[in-house]
Amino acid sequence: MDFQSSLDYLYGLQRFGVKLGLDNMRTLAARLPLLRGALPCIHVAGTNGKGSVSITLSEILRQSGLRVGLYTSPHLHCFTERIQIDGVPIDRQDVASLAAAIRAAAGDIPMTFFEATTAMALLAFKTRQVDIAVIETGLGGRLDATNIVEPQLCLITPVSFDHQEHLGETLVQIAAEKAGIIKCGVPVVVGKQTPDVAEVLLAAAAGRGAAVQLAERDYYWRGDHENLLFESGRVQIEGLCCALPGKYQLDNLAQAIAGALQLRAQGVEIPDDAIRAACREVAWPGRLEWQGHARQVLFDVSHNQAGINCLADYLAEQHLCGIHLVAGMSGRRVPAEVLMPLVKFASAVYAVPVSCETSVPTAQIVGWAEEHGLPALEYATADGGFAAALENAGHQATVVVCGSLYLVAELRKIFREGLSRSA
Repeated sequence: MDFQSSLDYLYGLQRFGVKLGLDNMRTLAARLPLLRGALPCIHVAGTNGKGSVSITLSEILRQSGLRVGLYTSPHLHCFTERIQIDGVPIDRQDVASLAAAIRAAAGDIPMTFFEATTAMALLAFKTRQVDIAVIETGLGGRLDATNIVEPQLCLITPVSFDHQEHLGETLVQIAAEKAGIIKCGVPVVVGKQTPDVAEVLLAAAAGRGAAVQLAERDYYWRGDHENLLFESGRVQIEGLCCALPGKYQLDNLAQAIAGALQLRAQGVEIPDDAIRAACREVAWPGRLEWQGHARQVLFDVSHNQAGINCLADYLAEQHLCGIHLVAGMSGRRVPAEVLMPLVKFASAVYAVPVSCETSVPTAQIVGWAEEHGLPALEYATADGGFAAALENAGHQATVVVCGSLYLVAELRKIFREGLSRSA
């Protein structure tokens, strides 16, 4: 297979939809010897922040001189972004050869897209002999395809409402699914949680004899993006800078550092200077990312209640109001439940469809906006709504794109290509 035919094969597996469970992965591992045996790894679950924590922790390990694998999803622009080694996406030929190996081994197994890509990542890390890999879950944790790994450390980022159709309608139910990655005797670092979620996670860890480091109980941060202090027990790390904007990223950074210190306690050599360098240099596109001259456009992949709350907090920190909001949503999300925190910052709403996913009807977004006194128009294409927002905002106002990673990916690509042509 070449790169395109491998993608055709993988995306063709989407006909099997979302199917939680580990049977397919176990059967595949039995057929593919390289998938068996230990892979030194860290397993990361949660609702929001798991990508930021994963990329930051992988950068800390890379700055420490280790050969690091990183598996995240979904990708922003190219499938290769999902599987990285030493901060570099694997190349297209690697994707083709890995997909061919998985396809041959899978045979009659009704593999889902995510199961196949997870197997490809694990195979890549084994083949390339990484020192350690950071593995991000897809949905949930207990029945997520990634839960076939045997990690030496687990991290659970903040748990909030998302994908309730698969994980449960209450936070307690969702937390129980996320807690499914906790293994017997394996340390777990837990990010900031609501009390009911923390209770679920702590009980699960206690039941499995897993030592816990809990945010704001066992580790802390003080300061701001330019001068941050991390503290855990007798360990203090001063002089930290956080490259990722948004106050919530300070929580994510602290959790990544707490994870690094757990690995240090296991004998992994992680110097303080490597932590400082990683925090200063880490990049995670599409997350509160400014593009254009004079901060013209803000792209943010936030798509659920907690994520939009973080975006709203950032807009308040930056004293931004009168924004032109380009919004598109996917799945079963309800605009009135998710987008509400943005009402006081917006002057106009441009409702657009989301490609590559089941799109929330633009009429629902318009209805929400008009109900709260915001002028709104719906567009047949995302780029049409984006172009209208850019024209109307001019140089006086900010355009904010949010509601879906797929939407951000599409419009970020269009905008950057436009900047390249005009340069």
